[in-house]
Amino acid sequence: MAFDTILVANRGEIAARVIRTARAMGLRTVAVYTSADARAPHVDLADESVWIGEGPVGESYLDAGRILDAARGSGAGAIHPGYGFLSENADFAQAVAEAGMVFVGPDARAIAAMGNKAGAKRMMIAAGVPCVPGYEGAEQSDGAMTRAAEQIGFPLMVKAAAGGGGRGMRLVERPDALAQALARARSEALGAFGSDELILEKAIIEPRHVEFQVFADAHGNVIHLGERDCSVQRRHQKVVEEAPCPVMTSELRAEMGAAAVAAARAVDYRGAGTVEFLLDASGAFYFLEMNTRLQVEHPVTEMVTGLDLVEWQIRVAQGEALPLAQDDVRLDGHAIEVRLYAEDPANGYLPATGPVLRWQPATGGGVRVDAGIDEGQDISPHYDPMLAKIIAHGPTREMARTRLIRAVKESVLLGTATNSAFLADVLALPEFAAGMATTGLLARAWPEGYPGAAPDPAMVAVAVAVLMQHDRDTALALAGHVAADQLGWSSARVLPRGLMLAIGDDVISCSAGAFVDGWRIGVAGETFNVSLTARGAGFRARIGEATHDVMAHVEGDAVFLAVGALRFSVRCLRSGARDETVQAGGRVTAPMPGLVQSVAVGPGAQVAKGDTLAVLEAMKMQHQIAAPVAGRIRAVHVKTGQSLAAGDIMIEIEDEETAE
Repeated sequence: MAFDTILVANRGEIAARVIRTARAMGLRTVAVYTSADARAPHVDLADESVWIGEGPVGESYLDAGRILDAARGSGAGAIHPGYGFLSENADFAQAVAEAGMVFVGPDARAIAAMGNKAGAKRMMIAAGVPCVPGYEGAEQSDGAMTRAAEQIGFPLMVKAAAGGGGRGMRLVERPDALAQALARARSEALGAFGSDELILEKAIIEPRHVEFQVFADAHGNVIHLGERDCSVQRRHQKVVEEAPCPVMTSELRAEMGAAAVAAARAVDYRGAGTVEFLLDASGAFYFLEMNTRLQVEHPVTEMVTGLDLVEWQIRVAQGEALPLAQDDVRLDGHAIEVRLYAEDPANGYLPATGPVLRWQPATGGGVRVDAGIDEGQDISPHYDPMLAKIIAHGPTREMARTRLIRAVKESVLLGTATNSAFLADVLALPEFAAGMATTGLLARAWPEGYPGAAPDPAMVAVAVAVLMQHDRDTALALAGHVAADQLGWSSARVLPRGLMLAIGDDVISCSAGAFVDGWRIGVAGETFNVSLTARGAGFRARIGEATHDVMAHVEGDAVFLAVGALRFSVRCLRSGARDETVQAGGRVTAPMPGLVQSVAVGPGAQVAKGDTLAVLEAMKMQHQIAAPVAGRIRAVHVKTGQSLAAGDIMIEIEDEETAE
């Protein structure tokens, strides 16, 4: 089992995370990457990097053949799958073993056993692990499901036997809704997992989602490293994770931990795994599933135990025994983690794309940020929108929570929409602060969906001041030396400029002019005197008597601003411009980086000036790309779902005047 080179078959923050630990252990590391990830941090961190495709996951990170070829070609003796992608693919684990390499994880048999919810549940019942009453039989007809549902009682859950992550899952509250739920769950499960097998379970209403980190070696040792509470979820996707569980007692931990260890022993497990339970208000708990890999939320366990779980994975894969016995495990303090996503919570949590113009992760005592991004990189539409994990630790839960709120505000990513404000608001909910969150928390907090928050006029004024100061400094740099005491001086009063601003879907007017030591900005009927002083990587903005620390980035006519947890962009529509793409002649290019949402024309089509040609999503907005001239479409260079850089050619029009 000895190896000195390990290939990480993943990307983003988990690839970087694994590479750092492997290098610290003295191992040579190999990264795999796509063209879309060519500038990703994990590529530079590794000793060697191997290209595996253009971008789509099916032709790269999910292509077992390409991963194995990369491992052979680089001389890797082991493959670490991270999480997601091929990490729970039993066929891949088997192929790695057959290729003479070590799969850093459980063997294929254990992955397959726990990968099917129906089979896993039958095994857990046989092992004496408490399970939710339900049906996991082989008969899958609607009739069999209906009879089973009548015995279980409503409400109940319909679940994909082969899946997870909320796909192929439906809550059914009434008998007359069962048939439709079965049909939809089968269709979703077949598309997501290649199997339409379903199970039924009694619905445990608003439980806590509590999971135990287990570890096993090849010498018969199995222990747990405590629990994590992952109850704060949106559509069965985890949002906040913490360790330990706020309502855990030592007696309950011993009982649930023993059940988790029994679950791992039932499949002769090896490596890191997570046994997930539902915990109801009475203290009763039920087996949910076992994830046969490292979890996204493993850092909270690391922070309360002081252990490096990736190092443990590698040492177990090399044949070593676990370094601790169960009685040696100690939990210190409290840790909480949130996931920073490229998404717009106020717009239905739609994934966002765009450039990473600025990235400044939080630092300081008790704070850890695991990220897989860097400035200059583009957020690709091909992959999961998770960009980073922000974790805080403290001697008490309240200190960990307040540290994490600060860390969320201070972890600034500019260039694309993120869920920063949403995360800060979740952590500030009274129910969460009191440690009383269940899986129904977010639905109760925002039953109509997360509303978001628009920037107030004062913050818009700060953004305009940043644009004005940037324009002035750029002009001065081109003009040559101007004495500091002459900046802003004029023998005549400087008249304010009128500006049109695009903020989200809104266009507003404002005025901007200089005054001593700053800018006078008029927005929404109010006038703000704003002065900006460089402070670290950002600004200290004074607005009247108030001050704010802000981070800003100017890109063309747009400014991206971060203040507190709020992130927003303001685009200045320059004099004579319209909020559309106005091009010279008939050559239409992308006005900014973005994702093509739709294309409305094809080659040969006749268009009038101003007709919509395509829709580009960028800067939290959907931009109508309009025809600059009337004519015939000569060529279309883009397609729906394509990620574009600013200036990329989109469409060519043979304009009518030229044609004549």
